[in-house]
Amino acid sequence: MKTSEIRELSIKEIEERIENEKNFLFRQKLNHAISPIDNPLKLRASRRNIARLYTILNQKKREVKPANQ
Repeated sequence: MKTSEIRELSIKEIEERIENEKNFLFRQKLNHAISPIDNPLKLRASRRNIARLYTILNQKKREVKPANQ
């Protein structure tokens, strides 16, 4: 998912995407532990997507919160 696509989402939608991505990463790690997955770079991509989602979520929360607080 591209950064521009994430920025269009609401805070609630981003939080849902984070949960979905975390679940996907957990399942992929389990599958990879049992038998190697075809493309292990999916694990890296998933971790980076989670980080990207958290970064934009924090930016959006800062925009909503007043600057003095």
